[in-house]
Amino acid sequence: MQHQYFVSAIGTDSGKTVVSAILVEALKAHYWKPIQAGLPKDTDQVKNLVSNTESIFLKERFCLTAPMSPHAAAKIDNIKIDLSDFEIPKEGKNKNLIVEGAGGLFVPINDGQNGKADYVIDLIEELNLPLILVCNLYLGSINHSILSLEAIKNRNIKLKGIIFNGESNPTSEQIIEDYIIHQLNSKVLLRIKQEEKVTKEVIKKYTQQIVW
Repeated sequence: MQHQYFVSAIGTDSGKTVVSAILVEALKAHYWKPIQAGLPKDTDQVKNLVSNTESIFLKERFCLTAPMSPHAAAKIDNIKIDLSDFEIPKEGKNKNLIVEGAGGLFVPINDGQNGKADYVIDLIEELNLPLILVCNLYLGSINHSILSLEAIKNRNIKLKGIIFNGESNPTSEQIIEDYIIHQLNSKVLLRIKQEEKVTKEVIKKYTQQIVW
C-alpha cells in the first residue's frame, strides 16, 4: 500500500521536521520540502536523522534565502510563487512520500491577486494529499489546534491523524483528541515527548510507536 502524506502544524517551530523524519524512517519514504525559507535546510536535517538507505530526498521547488514567511522571503529574492508551480516530483510519484509544509496551515506562500493570498492549506489541496497535523503542547495550543482542525474540516481535507509533540498535558490532549474523533473521524498517531536531543536512535524509537 502506498503512503503519501503532507505534514503541517498548528504553528511555526511545532516539530514538523522531526515528525517528518520519523515518518520517513517508518515508511522508508521519500521526502520533499516544496518551499524552504532560510537555513539550515529541513531536507538536510531530515536526511541526517534518517537511518534507512531507501529514502530519497527530493529537491525543493523553491529555496528562499530569508528565514521568514514564504511570501515575504520570495519578495526579497524577487521570486513569484503560484500554486500552479507545484507538482509532486516524478521521483516521488507512486512511492511512499512525506511532504513537509512551511510553518502552519495559514502561512501565506504569496500575496495572491485581488487581495486573496494563497496559503499552505491551499497547497495541501493543490497536491491532494492526506494531512498529518503536528500539535505541539503549550498554553493556548487547544485554541490553535481546534482552529486548525476546523479549517481542515471546512475544506474537506482528509486528516490521517495528529501527532502531539512536547511535554504531555493530558487535559489539553483529551479535548483535542475528542474533537478529531467526533468531528473528523480521525485519531492520534503518535505522542512525542520533550527530548533533550533528537538523534537517529530517538527517531527509530518513535517509529515503533506510531498507530496507523
